[in-house]
Amino acid sequence: MRSSIKNILSGGITDQEYQIAGWVRSVRISKNVAFINLNDGSNLSGIQVVAEQELPEFDEICRISTGAALKVSGILVDSPAAGQQQELKALSIHIIGGSDESYPLQKKRHSFEYMRSIAHLRPRSNTFGSVFRLRSRLAQAIHSFFAERNFLYVHTPIITASDCEGAGELFRVTTLDADAPPMQDGRTDFSQDFFGQKTGLTVSGQLEGELFALAFSDIYTFGPTFRAENSNTARHASEFWMIEPEMAFADLNDDTELAEEFVRGLCRFALEECAEDMAFFDKQIENGLIERIRKVAEADFVRMDYNEAIERLQKSGASFSFPVEWGLDLQTEHERYITEQIVGGPTFILNYPKDIKAFYMRQNNDGRTVAAMDLLVPKVGEIIGGSQREERLDRLTARMDEMGIHQEPLWWYLDSRRWGSCPHAGFGLGFERLVMYLSGMDNIRDVIPFPRTPRHAEF
Repeated sequence: MRSSIKNILSGGITDQEYQIAGWVRSVRISKNVAFINLNDGSNLSGIQVVAEQELPEFDEICRISTGAALKVSGILVDSPAAGQQQELKALSIHIIGGSDESYPLQKKRHSFEYMRSIAHLRPRSNTFGSVFRLRSRLAQAIHSFFAERNFLYVHTPIITASDCEGAGELFRVTTLDADAPPMQDGRTDFSQDFFGQKTGLTVSGQLEGELFALAFSDIYTFGPTFRAENSNTARHASEFWMIEPEMAFADLNDDTELAEEFVRGLCRFALEECAEDMAFFDKQIENGLIERIRKVAEADFVRMDYNEAIERLQKSGASFSFPVEWGLDLQTEHERYITEQIVGGPTFILNYPKDIKAFYMRQNNDGRTVAAMDLLVPKVGEIIGGSQREERLDRLTARMDEMGIHQEPLWWYLDSRRWGSCPHAGFGLGFERLVMYLSGMDNIRDVIPFPRTPRHAEF
């Protein structure tokens, strides 16, 4: 029975026989012995397989190339070499899938841009092996975090008629003939479409999540979302994953408390449960990464009102590319200055001007601001955005009218405020941005298995 390399190295018994399988990372041949580094994806370092000349298949082993798939039976022994405690002394080696010199992942270090062009092979590299192990473990940790707090996991729709009012451009979903769609009054007649109306891929599960929070109290969504924005920045992708918790009988303070606990817990998890991969990131991707994440894991998150943030930025004497004025949204350069220069750690900015925020955010008594919050962290700026939701039907409908938002398409959302409405709050965290933050990777394309960006949908 095949054992994983990680389990053998962490709990294997010396002088016991094991069977492993994996892909060749490197081969070194001497006169009477071959040293093969084999990796099955379960850890970063893989394991060294030692094949001696007495093996019947030794001549064939000497022709093995990087990338080949092997099945090995061998005895786990203490290693005399530096940098490894144990190795596998081969009893038999079978080549399951061959490889040759054209295999793209040879010893040369390739650029991340090149690696994106071979996204089907890049998981076999050290960097992307670490990225996707971290991503997998974080996803499991997120589910555990909410399960331990009795949050209900909700699968919100991927196909929707709602655009979450301004959250982003939708990819349209239609079965109409693209060359000759039915027309009425000079426009496409979506009443003849599959769903009888215009639909698209979701940009957020928040509005549907609110409905479940008003029945189950505490819920979260964790699924794919889509934005049809023609953006080619390192922080934007057309398909990405969002975590969106929602809590009934909760206000903005409860929202920040959950967000702080959530981020701090994930930082600790990465440091403790993904130590080998985090050490790799610290050495190869961003020097000082572990210390940066440790500081966040141990920090008390500061709360700062938007008004104060604007005043302190204006008085800082710093030169910014974007203006700092009350009523304007904070840009990344402002957010980073707050966390890195003014506060020196994670910071919540609270109570933003209502004119730069969404219609569903609860209006404060001052008539100028809403109960919104952004969590800012050093290096990247905003990592979480959230708010207390407007639970008062009259205030909600008035705000929709003020912003020119039609009520009829959101009749179901307004119904939630007619019967049994209560204060509730939630936030959204982009999963890829979390992985970027914890790994030190600079481009969102490098933390999602198969990135979808404008004019790129390969694999």
